[in-house]
Amino acid sequence: MEIKSNILDQETQANLSPDQVLDRLKDGNSRYVNNQLSAFAIDSLRADSEKGQYPQAIVLSCIDSRVVVEQVFDQALGDIFVARVAGNFVNTDIVASMEYACKVAGSKVIVVLGHEGCGAVKAACDNVELGNITSLLSNIQPAVSVVKETASEPHDSSNTPFVNAAIKENVSQTITEIRSMSPILKSLEDQGMISIKGGVYQLKSGQVDWL
Repeated sequence: MEIKSNILDQETQANLSPDQVLDRLKDGNSRYVNNQLSAFAIDSLRADSEKGQYPQAIVLSCIDSRVVVEQVFDQALGDIFVARVAGNFVNTDIVASMEYACKVAGSKVIVVLGHEGCGAVKAACDNVELGNITSLLSNIQPAVSVVKETASEPHDSSNTPFVNAAIKENVSQTITEIRSMSPILKSLEDQGMISIKGGVYQLKSGQVDWL
């Protein structure tokens, strides 16, 4: 097995298309699912990283400890940016981070990664009110409201199909929000310079189901 010892460089990043980057992430997830993770020379990667960083993608995920983004996509130090917040929604700061990643640092793909059994989505389904969590969940409630229109009852976290539908809808609404909040990213996507994709991580298998 080849051991990766050099950080992703600017020339390689520039020559990658959004579709190629997405394929690299999908291939990495396949390796993760099949327990065939790549070997990384961490010392060499750290030393090489002093010259700069040219990540190929930025992934927005939940804070869930079971979803280790770099491992899920089998990516090395310097390969991807990762933004994390409970419920993988966007706000101004996260969208600004995405703008930096794509417009300034050259990343080609934005991935919004939800996951099975998301505690934040379950809490939104249950209308939890607790300190600052109440405000956080207000970002997820619109997705829950949409799913309620067609989902069978009960409309709470005891209904697994309802929760799963809300998780997917939350990812889709987050992608819509990114396009709405950022003319910069929308323009890059329209020009084919970046792609914005969504997926849901399955806890048992480790597979990302792309939406």
